[in-house]
Amino acid sequence: MSQQYDVVIVGSGINGLTSAAKLSGAKKRVALLERAESIGGFIDSGELISPGFTHDTFSSWHPLFMLSAAYADFGEDLHKFGLRYCNTDNTVTASVAKDSTGEIRAAVCYRDAEKTALSLEHAQDQDAYLAMLGDLEAWSPTIFGALGAELKPWNLVKILRNGLKSSKVSGLMQLLHQAMMSGRNYTRRTFAGWEVDQLWTPWLLHAGLGPDATTGGIMLPVMAGSMHQAGLPIVQGGSKNFVAAFKRLLEARGVEIFTNTDITAIDLVKDTAVAAKTSTGKIFEASDGIFASVGAQALYDDLLPHVPALAEARSAAKQFQAGRGAIQIHLTLSAPVPWLVDELKTTPLVHVTNGSNNTAIACAQADAGYLPTQPTIVVGQQSMLDPTRAPDGAATLWLQLQEAPYRPIADAADEIPVDGQWTSDVKQMYLQRVLKILDEYAPGLSNLIQGSEFLSPTDLEAINPNAIHGDPYGGSAEIYQNLLWRPLSKESGWSDPVKNLYHIGAAVHPGPGLGAGSGFIAAEKLLEKDDAPLGKLKFWQK
Repeated sequence: MSQQYDVVIVGSGINGLTSAAKLSGAKKRVALLERAESIGGFIDSGELISPGFTHDTFSSWHPLFMLSAAYADFGEDLHKFGLRYCNTDNTVTASVAKDSTGEIRAAVCYRDAEKTALSLEHAQDQDAYLAMLGDLEAWSPTIFGALGAELKPWNLVKILRNGLKSSKVSGLMQLLHQAMMSGRNYTRRTFAGWEVDQLWTPWLLHAGLGPDATTGGIMLPVMAGSMHQAGLPIVQGGSKNFVAAFKRLLEARGVEIFTNTDITAIDLVKDTAVAAKTSTGKIFEASDGIFASVGAQALYDDLLPHVPALAEARSAAKQFQAGRGAIQIHLTLSAPVPWLVDELKTTPLVHVTNGSNNTAIACAQADAGYLPTQPTIVVGQQSMLDPTRAPDGAATLWLQLQEAPYRPIADAADEIPVDGQWTSDVKQMYLQRVLKILDEYAPGLSNLIQGSEFLSPTDLEAINPNAIHGDPYGGSAEIYQNLLWRPLSKESGWSDPVKNLYHIGAAVHPGPGLGAGSGFIAAEKLLEKDDAPLGKLKFWQK
């Protein structure tokens, strides 16, 4: 049994949803296929622990989506179908830690960049902070040109040409130099004080990077600039409402959505993708293209036929490496977090870390398979922005730990017995470590906890097979596996001999996040094909 469409999209994460919206808006007949019971991928929410407490199960913050081309295109339509955001106009994010004397110190970012700069101790840092944002604005045609396009040779030429117009040769050389830096390199070179490193280096974890990773010197100001511009919006009532608005939009545009639909193969006729085949034998034929929001290995090893023409790409895909695992912890509280630093009580997201130093140690320990002694703790206070998420006087807490081993072989503190598995005992003991750290900055927090939910790296992988080894960012984003070399080391894939197949998702350029880049760009390229044939297999992503 088969059904015919213009486009078939496999996977309904942010990029699958975006592709479906863009293509159906252009009157394409679209089928959206999802193996799970509901669409959305790592975008979900619900009453995970107790009635009346709504938690964003995985992703939560939407500045990149609000700044995306997808939002500019059909954001108004999403709002017509029920999307509502809660945001902040004052404090956006902060980082808190103890200095060498044991004193607690916090660095705070405000929506107002000048107010943030003035909060820095050293006058030279105040000037340097604003200069950092000025450089970002000057370089934006080059940076966002590279993040908003397929990195074909002729696209690179166009991006560089536009960059020369705005930045000249000297500006582009400065950009290249900074791009070769890590976040630690950049902050230590640029700022005399501790605040910018403690505040912004932990945000590199949200891009799948560590404090010593190349390109951090550019991604750090990109993170800062994004939050000064867009804040940290969350979906009113929970992330499930974002997916619900998308679903209503897609259905209004005629998209047919199929859940509990597991794709087992993509059929080829000669060198062209023509259909997606399900585990039940149902076939979804596509006349214009198939979009696959899956990992590189899943695409080449599991879905595409083992034909000689794909042998080289399959070999390259096998080398694609997962990044560090992540942990998601949800807590219900009888009252808001009792921070010792008052400003943190009105800050949507707080990192508990001193910046590069502790974060680098935690990354190294996790990479070695150890439970970190002092993990970077991401504290999301969604109910502070959106009171509908908790009963009056109570609160939810969203904790994320992005330095976690997939299978822990030891504990760096030699306190927790482990044997390679995230058992319930290991989860509970590691949660106690996290809470003990938090209690140093919010005494009595542990006594406010009414319930908890702990999702380990193995839990995340079981929920979403694209999160290989519990990596929610679709693969390491280190430079060897980014930009031109994402997902394959062989020139990003534009020479691969499969027509009408578009690879989207976190595993492909421009990488992970809610920016919806790959889905939107790939959809635009397919629509261009109505006028000019595209040809080969295209790679895109989040």
